[in-house]
Formats: sequence, C-alpha cells, structure tokens
Amino acid sequence: MKRLLAATAIALLPFAAQAQDPCCATGDLGLVIERATGSLLLLDRSEHAALAQISGLGDLSHASMTYSPDERFAYVFGRDGGLSKVDLLKREVVVRTIQAGNSIGGAISDDGELVAVSNYTPGGVKVFDADTLDLIADVPADGKTIGLADLPGRRFIWTVWDSGEAFLGDFSSDSPVITNLGDVGKNPYDAVVTGDGHTYLIGLFGEKGVTAIDLWDDTPTPRKFLKDYGKIEDDMPVYKMPHLQGWAFTEGQFVLPAVGRHELLWVDRETLEEKARTPVHGQPVFIISQPASPYVWVNYATPRNGVVQVVDSRTHEVVKTLEPGKAILHMEFAPRGAEAWVSSRDDNKIIVYDTHTFEIKAEIDAQSPSGIFFTARAHQPGL
Repeated sequence: MKRLLAATAIALLPFAAQAQDPCCATGDLGLVIERATGSLLLLDRSEHAALAQISGLGDLSHASMTYSPDERFAYVFGRDGGLSKVDLLKREVVVRTIQAGNSIGGAISDDGELVAVSNYTPGGVKVFDADTLDLIADVPADGKTIGLADLPGRRFIWTVWDSGEAFLGDFSSDSPVITNLGDVGKNPYDAVVTGDGHTYLIGLFGEKGVTAIDLWDDTPTPRKFLKDYGKIEDDMPVYKMPHLQGWAFTEGQFVLPAVGRHELLWVDRETLEEKARTPVHGQPVFIISQPASPYVWVNYATPRNGVVQVVDSRTHEVVKTLEPGKAILHMEFAPRGAEAWVSSRDDNKIIVYDTHTFEIKAEIDAQSPSGIFFTARAHQPGL
C-alpha cells in the first residue's frame, strides 16, 4: 500500500507544479480596444469588471482581433501594420511585428496554426505561424486587400478593392495554392462569410449591388444581386462604411445595411431576392444577431451615432430604441445572448444591457473604447 501511495504522489507531482503557474479560466474573458491609447482592456464578463490594461499595441484607430482555439492568445491587427500576439493569462504582449505599412484585418486558420493579415499598404495577404509569428507566406495583390476570412481546411478568402477580384488561398500544404475566383464588382469594400461557411458576401461601393459566392460549390462563382441597392447619386453622403462582419443572418435572411441610406435590407438567403426594407435611425454600421432570438441590434454612423436600435427579423420592425451614450462604435453579445455589451467612445465607458428587459446592468470605465471581442469568438468560423 505504501508503494502505491508513493507512486500516486510521484505521478501527481507534475500537476502540482503546474498549479503554481498563473492560470485562470478564459471562457469569461474579453478584450476591448482602447483606440486613442493603443491599449487593450481585459474584461471579466461574469463579474462585469475590468481586470487589466495591456499597452504597447501601436495604432489601434482601426483595429480588430481573433483568438487562438484555446482562448489564451489574442491576435490583434492594427492600423499601423502591426500584428500583436497577446497572452490573456500573463496580460501582456508576447510577440509583435510590423508586417506592413497599413493593415485592415486578419483571421486565424481553423486549426489555429496560421494567422493571416490583409493589407492596404502595400496590399496583399501575409500568413504567419501562430506560435512564433514567423512569416509563412506572402501573397501580393494589385491593390488594397480587404474582407479576409477563414475557411475550413487551412484556407482563407479575400477581395481586392482596386481590381474587383476575389481570391481563395489554400495553405494546407507546403506550397500555397491561390485561386482567382474572378470579378466580383467595382470597389469591394468589405466581405463576410456566413457562420456555416456556405456563402461569402461582398459589399460593393463602386457600383450597385452585392456579390455572393457559394463556397460549397465545386467551382465557386461570383453572383451579383440587389442591383438596385447601394451607393447611387441621390444618396446621402457616406459618413462611415458599414462593417460586413456585423451583417446578420437570421430567419433564413441576410440583413444588410443600405449604404448611404437610413435602411436595413432583408434578403432571402436562398433566392437572393429582397424581401423587405426597414427604415431606421441613421446609416447602419453594425447589424448583429442576438443569439437564440429573432432580434438584431443596429448602431449607426456619425452624426447619429448615439443610438442603438433593436429590430425583429420576423416583422422587420424596430421594437426598441436605446440611447447608451456618445459615439456608439461596437456591440458584442454574451455567447448565449443574455447580455449586450456596447462601447461608448466619447463617454469612455462600456454599457452592459440585459437583452430581455433592456435595463442597464453595469457600466465599465474604458479609454475611448471601440471593438469588444469575447473569447467565445475562438470557436466561431469566419471570425
């Protein structure tokens, strides 16, 4: 019996040693971009509390991020071309590289081993080892590269503003395979992949319409629709381009922002035909589906950016108008939809709403907050 106890104690030693390392659960954590100070605010979602400020991330005036599959690391894509790897447990930047002159976003591969960045200057896509941030591949482009998203099988998809083309990159082998998917339209300004990985939707600024690519097809081909939609001569000035990664997909519909108009567009996912339009408070920027509900939440461009509206996808009607504060830049839901977290840049705070009662549950101080990113994103394709 003594030998058995001794063997058990020895077997447990490595686990006891590991327990001394800094560790905590990451499922409740999130990061907020503090755009004016080049810092991140680490949040505890359950406690409605700020845990730490992480600095040294450069220009975050237009920034986004993605997470490693284990939710420990965040990869932050900055406006200055910086790619930063942040350790949520140690609460610090562990690796940082200036990989381009001006970058606009990025994505992580489905296996978590590759991080890709799309660049304005000099254009193109660069792919990095997610562990070390060593460069794996450099794919040039004839212009600004946007709309980068991950696809199953260590693949990425993106578009090019100047050439109006879309590309599919397969990085599953030592030599990347890049496929030109063809012309998608004039000046694609952003794009998004549906959560099921089925459709790549591309917003067009230089012409009317939206382009869809069926990614489940053996030969994915661009297909334009809503040709009467978009930026036309009699539209209002476009104060801020909508973010397509905020497009909502609900009740068998795409919910799209009408560029330069105070409207939401509802499109049948199967036929790509317009079903309805919803008059709203301003020019939509983000349209985000509330999980486990028929509702979408919408925020707006300046100068009408102090309002958030909730719209019912069944009736296409606004059911609630909220005024959280000045300059509402982003929204993020708790993974099961119980709360909506809203950033108010000019009030320097994050507001937490109960999505059932619309009551404010908490307010958290933050310095010029913009994007809110919870670690649950680590398990969502296309983010």
